[in-house]
Amino acid sequence: MIGWGGTQGAIAEACDEARRDGIAVSSLHLRHLNPFPPNLGDVLSRFEKILVPELNLGQLSRLLRAEFLAPAEPLSKVFGQPFKVEEIRSAIEERTKGAVS
Repeated sequence: MIGWGGTQGAIAEACDEARRDGIAVSSLHLRHLNPFPPNLGDVLSRFEKILVPELNLGQLSRLLRAEFLAPAEPLSKVFGQPFKVEEIRSAIEERTKGAVS
């Protein structure tokens, strides 16, 4: 999972919960988007799936796909409310069925 801005807390907690339940998941929080961190492409290349929770229509996931050809999938929410931990946790479970660490 990769995020930035206001998604940090919900992503971190959802990943912590998932790991406690044996799901293989990790997270990365970007502090700035321009320029991207110099090693971001190397980090992203290690993952087969990348979920990007965003409080918009998926702009960061588009940037990651364009810049690094990363398999970034948006999890968009545009209702003016922050993500709940349960929403992100549910998305993790849907996308990692069978991927236990």
